[in-house]
Amino acid sequence: MFNASSTRLNKYISESGICSRRDADRFIEQGNVYINGKRASVGDQVVAGDAVKVNGQLIEPREPDDFIFIALNKPVGIVSTTESSEKNNIVDFVRHSLRIFPIGRLDKDSQGLIFLTNNGDLVNKVLRAGNNHEKEYLVTVNKPLTDSVIEGLAGGVPMLGKMTKNAQ
Repeated sequence: MFNASSTRLNKYISESGICSRRDADRFIEQGNVYINGKRASVGDQVVAGDAVKVNGQLIEPREPDDFIFIALNKPVGIVSTTESSEKNNIVDFVRHSLRIFPIGRLDKDSQGLIFLTNNGDLVNKVLRAGNNHEKEYLVTVNKPLTDSVIEGLAGGVPMLGKMTKNAQ
């Protein structure tokens, strides 16, 4: 997954699978990362052929064949988060040996198909709101839906201090 151009160091480390980009920045700030024998700084770039060591361990980015893709029928009660402090998080539920992330979210009270991967770039491309991916939900409601309720929902609803996009 390493191309001819340069890659930001924290991304390169994250793509190796040992930690998140945020954790990679911490390793760099603590002086535990070296590029070609020289102590690295946050924001450094890596090019093909560079030797990167984290905590003395030589690392390499994954090849595309090394990516993991999991389709999971998430049961009710499992939380779509990587936060280890969350008791019923999806990562502990799957118990994969490598770092994986859910692509999207399903509420704790929801059951359904969710994908997980170790490909952080894919997760970002899918989840970034600016990419305008269409989403479809099948829901059960506890009362009849009138035309005015449907029109109101189609115009967007307030959520977390913002209005959602118009919907069909």
